[in-house]
Amino acid sequence: MGLTNIGIPGLIIILVITLIIFGPKKLPEIGSAFGKTLAEFKRSTREIMDDSDKETLTVAAKNEEESK
Repeated sequence: MGLTNIGIPGLIIILVITLIIFGPKKLPEIGSAFGKTLAEFKRSTREIMDDSDKETLTVAAKNEEESK
């Protein structure tokens, strides 16, 4: 999806621009922050999906009880 459209040349350009702007000493910090942000986003998305699944099951159970 997103990264597959950029391609290798695009990733190299982004890396070079990042090196120029932040310098090589800041890259590990930036990578770590990006990784933590991505992990938090995935965790939040998973929680939202789990909550949605629980809500769907609750509604289905209520509908089943009402139909009896």
